[in-house]
Amino acid sequence: MHPSMATQTDMNKENVRTANNKEPTKRITRAQAKALGVSGDLPPLHPQAKQRNNQFQQPNSKRGSSDNKSADVSASFQSKRRAVLKDVTNMPFNKLNTKVIGDIKIQTCKQTRTNVAGKNAMVAPTVYVGPWDRKGKTKATEDVTEQSIKELREITSQLKLVNGLESKPSIALGSTLLKGETKISNKVEDGNGQTIVDIDSNHKDPRMCSLYAAEVYNNLCVAELKWRPSVNYMKTVQRDITQEMRGILIDWLVEVCEEYRLGAETFHLTVTLIDRYLSKMYIEKQRLQLLGITCMLIASKYEETSAPRVEDFCFITDGTYTRKEVLDMEHEVLDVLGFNLSVATINKFLRRFILAAQSSYKGPVVELEYLAKYLAELTLVEYSFLRFLPSLIAASAVFLAKWTLDQIEHPWNPTLEHYTNYKASELKTTVLAMQAMQHNNEASLQAIRQKYRQKQFKSVATLTSQKPVKPLS
Repeated sequence: MHPSMATQTDMNKENVRTANNKEPTKRITRAQAKALGVSGDLPPLHPQAKQRNNQFQQPNSKRGSSDNKSADVSASFQSKRRAVLKDVTNMPFNKLNTKVIGDIKIQTCKQTRTNVAGKNAMVAPTVYVGPWDRKGKTKATEDVTEQSIKELREITSQLKLVNGLESKPSIALGSTLLKGETKISNKVEDGNGQTIVDIDSNHKDPRMCSLYAAEVYNNLCVAELKWRPSVNYMKTVQRDITQEMRGILIDWLVEVCEEYRLGAETFHLTVTLIDRYLSKMYIEKQRLQLLGITCMLIASKYEETSAPRVEDFCFITDGTYTRKEVLDMEHEVLDVLGFNLSVATINKFLRRFILAAQSSYKGPVVELEYLAKYLAELTLVEYSFLRFLPSLIAASAVFLAKWTLDQIEHPWNPTLEHYTNYKASELKTTVLAMQAMQHNNEASLQAIRQKYRQKQFKSVATLTSQKPVKPLS
């Protein structure tokens, strides 16, 4: 090749390199730059000298930035300002100042502050009323203002009421703590001229069903007679099981309830279902435990929010019964009982009677509630207590619990007589039998006694009445 031609070729190559070293006229993305750099169409965005300067100035930066980027940003934009809340106070509604601005905006504040400082001015938020005429807009703003003030007054009155309630002590009514009442003061006279406390007048808790409580418990009194188990089914129906076997089963079910943290009503309903089934159907002693766990499964499904599974009850029996046997027994029990599970138990009456007993106290008496429940559960183990109605056992448990805690004042009063429908003389046999069982610390079945010796139940199982019960006449 001629020397002049070779020289021209080298010059063309240099011109191409110089042209390629020029920065692009338009801005491109990093993804495009990367793609062009890989294909060989574009050299690095910046000259080597500038890249070295940037790397020297920013040794810890993982990626470079444009050399004029920070300068351009500072020249074109101002730094963002954060909104700052100043002079924020809680103002009562009577000090609020309502102003109408331009007849179409409403601002409610202590002082209307406006700060106009160019683009960075912070304008207070406003509420748009609407494009009405002048009179209509003024009327609308007045209506909105009156409505706002009315709502503020209602909220303030409620806050004052809540603050007043929280400053007062609370008392335990049944299983619910009601605040703001040191003593129920609504008293009325019954048909005999006796003054009683109306326990359904001051309840604010809708779960107490104060409007329907009297009717509900009247229906329970009817139900306890309708679905009452036989009092002598051990002689008339059963031939393979005994009273002691029944007691051992119920004593074991107490531990099952504690193991799975089941409620008291679940336990009471379980025992009621067992007695109702045994009153109608003969059963072998090998299947008595199967009947017990099946009735507890049914009761937990009826009462508990999260009932144990069938496998849990099979496990608690150490695999004695299979899942199929439990389900078959469940079908049989429900068929025999006719799916009638809404029955009157001792615990349902006990809630009402404890509530009536608490009305005569100025402070919380939690021991009274636990002690009454303890005495009532002791009767479930004893077959002999089937001859007493659940309401009678509940009333006697409250009577003996009050006597155990306070042996100076007579435990019965017109309020309890009115809500239990029992006079003190009608409780004599049940109370004496219950007191004998309370003092019998040598009993062979100790599950209930050990349960109520715990501190969470105020150790009420250790309490006994030293003096004999006053004559119930």
